[in-house]
Amino acid sequence: MGPSNRNLDLEWLEDFIALAESGNFSRAAEVRAIAQPAFSRHIRGLEEWVGVDLFDRSAHPAVLTAAGRRFLPLLEAVLSDLEAARIKALAAHNQEESTLRFAATHVLSLTFFPRWLAEIESRLHIGALQTMSDSSRSCEFLMFQRRVQFVLCHGHASVPGRLDEQEYPMLLLGRDMLLPVCVPHPDGTMGKALHAIGNTPPVPVLAYSEDSGLGRIMRSLLRPNLPKTGRNTSESDLQEVFTAHHAVLLKTMALEGRGIAWLPQSLIAAELANGSLVGAGPKAWNIPVEIRMYRQRSEMSDKAEALWELAKKQALV
Repeated sequence: MGPSNRNLDLEWLEDFIALAESGNFSRAAEVRAIAQPAFSRHIRGLEEWVGVDLFDRSAHPAVLTAAGRRFLPLLEAVLSDLEAARIKALAAHNQEESTLRFAATHVLSLTFFPRWLAEIESRLHIGALQTMSDSSRSCEFLMFQRRVQFVLCHGHASVPGRLDEQEYPMLLLGRDMLLPVCVPHPDGTMGKALHAIGNTPPVPVLAYSEDSGLGRIMRSLLRPNLPKTGRNTSESDLQEVFTAHHAVLLKTMALEGRGIAWLPQSLIAAELANGSLVGAGPKAWNIPVEIRMYRQRSEMSDKAEALWELAKKQALV
């Protein structure tokens, strides 16, 4: 393969990073919202422009060659500088109209974010604000693609996420607790759970999907006790009967009596208070979680930087 005289398309650079992160052509093409054949042509075009293979396609998943590993951090630095230059140009054009862009997981966009934002706005004029609510994995991709400046999500010190692995700056804004809960037992006994952990197996579990950050934390910390998808009931006292991305949907299913769900305490405070949901296991099954805010690694607009500095003052030690 020799260097090509063709022009370099900046889209190829974003495609390269997407493939380097996932190692899978189909998944990377989906993230980039283009057909896989076109995506593959972009990667090949970039390799022809560079003059060497950047991926070892014989490996599954595809892995970077030595040249690709050297190329990746240099490319990320270039794209970060380009993005910083773009943001500064936009901010200089109309500083007051610059838009702050947040991605937040579904549950935090409903529970924590509105209250936190109101407190921030009482101290800082924010102006235009764009918020995207999605799964934890999708929020991470939005950050990697530089489509947002900030991400709000749950985290745990023992379970690093992709933003931690990529060393994105992070603030600890709050704490919460994942509690195993279900509907009360129909015999009316105070606090007695219908589907309590330790009951005659199999005990039905309403689980988070692979895209959920809360699910990633749960599976990591409770792995010896939680069933894998499709696991036989004979291998565990717990059996997954329903899977979803969103804690709100799992809460609805729990209220329907379908099983046990590990839900953020902030999301179910009212239900715990009125008794429509009760604890389904001992405290050893509770999982403390953190509420985190991540930011872009490159310099942002003056307004975004001001918000970050204010958030730092309010962050937990």
